[in-house]
Amino acid sequence: MRGDEVAQAVQVEGRTRRGALWTRDFALYFVGRAISILGDAMLPVAVSLGVLGAGYGATGVGYVLAAWMAPFGGLILFGGVFADRFTARRMMIGADLVRVVTQSVIAAAFLTGTPALPLLIVLSALSGAAAAMFQPGVSSMVPQISQDVQRANATLRVADAMAQLLGPALSGSLILLGGAGVVYGVNAGTFAVSAVCLLALRVRPVATLARGSSFLRNLREGWDEFRSRTWMWGVIIVWSVYGVLVFGPLMPLGVAVVSETLGKAAVGWIMSAAGAGTIVGGVLAMWVKPARPLAAGAVGMILYFLEPLVIALHLPGPVVAASFSVSGAAWAFWSVMWATSVQTQVTQDVLNRVTAYEVAGSVLSIPIGQALSGPVAARVGAEHVLMFGFVVGLIGVVCLLSVPAIRNLRRV
Repeated sequence: MRGDEVAQAVQVEGRTRRGALWTRDFALYFVGRAISILGDAMLPVAVSLGVLGAGYGATGVGYVLAAWMAPFGGLILFGGVFADRFTARRMMIGADLVRVVTQSVIAAAFLTGTPALPLLIVLSALSGAAAAMFQPGVSSMVPQISQDVQRANATLRVADAMAQLLGPALSGSLILLGGAGVVYGVNAGTFAVSAVCLLALRVRPVATLARGSSFLRNLREGWDEFRSRTWMWGVIIVWSVYGVLVFGPLMPLGVAVVSETLGKAAVGWIMSAAGAGTIVGGVLAMWVKPARPLAAGAVGMILYFLEPLVIALHLPGPVVAASFSVSGAAWAFWSVMWATSVQTQVTQDVLNRVTAYEVAGSVLSIPIGQALSGPVAARVGAEHVLMFGFVVGLIGVVCLLSVPAIRNLRRV
């Protein structure tokens, strides 16, 4: 075959592979995820401002956020096994329906008065438990509906970015017009749309586990697969530290500091700036395929830690917004590199369970940071907690790059 014929064949193959991304099933999955992600992007602002407005303070915000995260992290291992037994699609639809109910009840509570803090905590916990049943399937569904896993992940990340761009500002506007209850109501509707889209998929994955098999054995098999990959558990160790010292305190303390210094309206716009940056990071990840994805993503994560830094330093609003844009791009790029590595390095028969372990390890420590951030900030100051998180973030990147299994992991 002549050189021009080879080039033409490569171009045709490239167009075919690119066109194959937008199949009917991927389009349905994309719509369902994009709409539900938009609702989720609106929720942190609603939780923070709604709980603060109800008089429960930053500590109350931390408790409500931790109430969602704790069962999510604690039950996600069960979600991984159930997804392998009953298929991820069924578990995801059921989880969406549960969250339609929990978010609708919270919406009604806000719309009819001031909800009690215990009610918010309990319903947030139920929503987090449902999310634990949903999340393992998010990873395992992508290889089933797309041939180009990285492009699919990047496309979904751009949808996430658009949600982060529009969601917080939309949430802030709706709160000014109708209160937090309206946002919770919209959130319930997005889960209903997600369930309908998942139900319409023609993908019928077969369960990889027999229903009569030992649950503990299934968990152990997932654990063995997880711990056999140094690059995976090495990242999760660093992420566990980040959960307590960076990710956990960032939302309740960041919102409190920004709303006090720049005003409540600034919270939504700054979060939207992060969403705008995430779009850039997602688009970049569509086309940039580094040979060592985790090393490239770790270097990019250095920029993510601008978030706690600029808040702690009380920098002007435009500087904070610009920094959040850069950090959003860094987070999106890392997220695509990580998700693609997991989905391409782990076989489909154990992917749900391995995903459950890596997600659990990533998030279990976050509620600890969320719950402790308020009391610790009351003693030492929110700015000191956030600045400490910035330093820890940089140290963590050094740790990631110092592990050969992480630094040298090759793209599949």
